[in-house]
Amino acid sequence: MPIQFKITCNCSKTAARTGELKTNRGVIKTPAFMPVGTQGTVKALTVDELREMGTGLILSNCYHLFLRPGLELIARHGGLHNFMNWNQSILTDSGGFQVFSLGGLRKLNDKGVAFTSHIDGSKHFLTPERVTRLQNMLGSDIAMVLDQCPPYPSERDEVKEAVRRTGIWARRSKSAHLREGQALFAIVQGGVYSDLRRQSAAELVDMDFDGYAIGGLSVGEPKDLMYETLCHTVPELPRDKIHYLMGIGSPDALLEGVRAGIDIFDCVLPTRIARNGRAMTSEGYLPVRNSVYAADLSPLDQACHCPVCKNYSRAYIRHLFNAGEILGIRLTTYHNLYYLDQLMKDIREALSENRFEQYYQQMSPRLTKLYGGVV
Repeated sequence: MPIQFKITCNCSKTAARTGELKTNRGVIKTPAFMPVGTQGTVKALTVDELREMGTGLILSNCYHLFLRPGLELIARHGGLHNFMNWNQSILTDSGGFQVFSLGGLRKLNDKGVAFTSHIDGSKHFLTPERVTRLQNMLGSDIAMVLDQCPPYPSERDEVKEAVRRTGIWARRSKSAHLREGQALFAIVQGGVYSDLRRQSAAELVDMDFDGYAIGGLSVGEPKDLMYETLCHTVPELPRDKIHYLMGIGSPDALLEGVRAGIDIFDCVLPTRIARNGRAMTSEGYLPVRNSVYAADLSPLDQACHCPVCKNYSRAYIRHLFNAGEILGIRLTTYHNLYYLDQLMKDIREALSENRFEQYYQQMSPRLTKLYGGVV
């Protein structure tokens, strides 16, 4: 088996559970948040810093690495792990979302998708088979099928067509998958239409993938609609397979996702806002670049025990941003990822101690107040 997933604890009142995801490179305790290393790096951090905070799984993107630096160069290094000096697990996204975000720069049909590079204007054509084999070349521990991700809002007929094509591409992706030791995950589509979600899930489950992702959410829909869609979708997935919710990183949505039965998450949110001087804290978002923090000697978060909060003040970090110093971005990035990692640890602890429902009742209103709104 390329991966093994074992459920270690179930919540008696919700679909939440803890588990262990085992790859050839280690064990990831779930539920877990994956930092995003789109281009072979988690922006602003070294792999040693990621290891220091206990990261066991990161996400990279096949589309971006295909365009730059090119898969041949990475293959000459012996694969993506060697290329980026990362000895823990990697999940590679197919790049379907990125391709379909190109709008007028791409055209698709059942064969695949033709697109113009956003980097240099070069023309490319990717099929489900080619995307799968490109990920075989990367040597990631988990690969994702090429899917069609419709935007929100989309008419029902458009979403229905995306579900149809996603199913066709998933079957072809599985047939093309040749690398031993690499898992392949399918992606459930269907927008916010519960019957289309169930249809997509049923078709993909019948193909028996190693794990199942839920895509096409966190694309602008209200959070309550996203949560409702999750409740219709997760029960359709095999209970003994990993459940992956793509593109979710706000603390309130992570908690709701766990309650719905999600095991792993990813999102650029914590690293992206860190580069703009915003920190995630127990009191909500902290815009540390603001002038009100110019003489504030307190840490980013009084409740946080990360090295950033132990050693640096808000005033110092604000100074770094205003002076254009790279260290400011590095510190807020480290803190934000640590904050989410600690949140997931707290959730796992509550589950293992059979008090998740009490934890949820306490934390959900607070996190919704601090981090609610549109995804």
